[in-house]
Amino acid sequence: MLEPMSSLSREWLPFFVRGASGTEVVQIAFTVPGVEPVEDDWNDAVWDPASITQQGADARVLFGPGGTVERPDGTYQAWVRVTAPPQLPVLPAGLIYVI
Repeated sequence: MLEPMSSLSREWLPFFVRGASGTEVVQIAFTVPGVEPVEDDWNDAVWDPASITQQGADARVLFGPGGTVERPDGTYQAWVRVTAPPQLPVLPAGLIYVI
């Protein structure tokens, strides 16, 4: 779970993905808690090069006004999807509180 963030703020939100090499295609979605994402929910994300280790890497997305993803005040479930054929893990990544 991340700290609450202002709906006026634009920030990189990082999500650690265990086992990721930082070269896979990565996407992030935000849904109402308890609801799984559908195809239209996914947003392209990037890997933070400074975070890549043997254990995994941070996927990140620019969240907030003018970013890749904008959401009004509320609570959202974050999801990370990594395309690593033949695998396609969809990972719940915690709650985001926008105030």
